[in-house]
Amino acid sequence: MKVIRGLHNLVPRPRGTVVTIGNFDGVHLGHKAVFGRLLAQGRALRLPAMVITFEPQAMEYFAPDAAPARLTRLREKLTALADCGVEQAMLLRFGPKLARMEAREFVQELLVDGLGARYLLVGDDFRFGHGRAGDFRLLREMGREHGFSVEDLHTITHGDERVSSTRIREALARGDFEFARRLLGRTYRICGRVVQGDKRGRDIGFPTANLNLHRRVSPLRGVYAVMVGGIADRPWPGVANLGTRPTVDGSARYLLEVHLFDFTGNLYGRHLEVEFRRKLRDEKKFGSCEELQAQIGRDTVTARALLGAPTTAFAYSP
Repeated sequence: MKVIRGLHNLVPRPRGTVVTIGNFDGVHLGHKAVFGRLLAQGRALRLPAMVITFEPQAMEYFAPDAAPARLTRLREKLTALADCGVEQAMLLRFGPKLARMEAREFVQELLVDGLGARYLLVGDDFRFGHGRAGDFRLLREMGREHGFSVEDLHTITHGDERVSSTRIREALARGDFEFARRLLGRTYRICGRVVQGDKRGRDIGFPTANLNLHRRVSPLRGVYAVMVGGIADRPWPGVANLGTRPTVDGSARYLLEVHLFDFTGNLYGRHLEVEFRRKLRDEKKFGSCEELQAQIGRDTVTARALLGAPTTAFAYSP
């Protein structure tokens, strides 16, 4: 998949694209249905399909403290787009320039002059431009002026269930991973590279692989039974804490710490995929490191039983 970072990186090409615009957080089954329609239209018109998305998302720019939790960081989103067969993705930086751009200017500069759009697929509640003045009606009007058609996404359902990023966040927050899986079309996972930690887990007998989340807010918080990809030829069982470590330092920064059962080896710099299977408990502050250590021991026993991972079931050679 070709990734174009900003309009200024467009290069001269034969004019004509089919386009959809949105955040596409999570790249769930509803988004996949959208991309399927877009790709089909592209084949019918013999034009490349372009997905336009924003980084950061608009709410993260205008109201960062009120922005919804990210289901996927940018790298995960781009990987998922490519897996859906999307041919081209454009990343627009949401900053002061884009926030000030008038709606008609947005359409003219991006869709008409930049991409030569022939077909646009968006929700009928899509708003854009300075003060959110642009809407579906304006897109239809400018489409007639400039020769591109505009189609409404409509509500996407899976069976009887409406598919949306909001519903998936709500399911994850209450620990309903099965419902989230149905809407996502896959189990929920967080990906990241293992970074150096303060080694406090090792000091209390539970060494962890630490992953930065690269997001302000996470849809998950607590202790979970997990399976981890990127270590061996099959997923590795473990227990994970996702939060701010209130007993240790109470940092405002979210961190994902994963204790891998019966694992020895160096994972620094390795890219892991942490798949969440079951929530064990909420994150809490303990009165001492000894109390925390005892609770982690209990969490480990519970997670082993849930994952079918008895002691020494796995072996690893770095």
